[in-house]
Amino acid sequence: MNQTVTDSWGDASEVMKRLTGSWSFNRLIEWQGSMQGVATFTPLDAGSLAYREQGRLRLLNGTELEAGRDYVFRTRVRGFDVFFRETPPRLFHAIELVASDGGDLTGSAGHRCNLDHYQSTYTFRGEGGFVIRHAVSGPRKDYTMVTTYARMV
Repeated sequence: MNQTVTDSWGDASEVMKRLTGSWSFNRLIEWQGSMQGVATFTPLDAGSLAYREQGRLRLLNGTELEAGRDYVFRTRVRGFDVFFRETPPRLFHAIELVASDGGDLTGSAGHRCNLDHYQSTYTFRGEGGFVIRHAVSGPRKDYTMVTTYARMV
């Protein structure tokens, strides 16, 4: 039996609760490489999750590195805010989720980093996984990065 968004993610107000736990991920970085690893969402308080990813980055030139990143996700009325994990926290973007015609929950936001611009889209799929896409453009950066997450059992 196929799960629907209601079965897997609920509405936008439930997404943060359902993110808690561990996820395997596969990332493709256009013209640069790929990364595989594990991302973990751990509760910080009633409305926040710590995001931590660890994995193996493989560049197109053959270089392989251990890599990771950290964020803080905070609940908002119809989605969440994502902050860089630094002191004080700095907002990366605010995501407001809406149901799409295909039954997924999606949300997008932009972020300027100096002269470069990040356009990010989050898609929470009906089958229970999710995808984060960052399209980065500007004088110093020009690539698209797509990360697909699957719940670890």
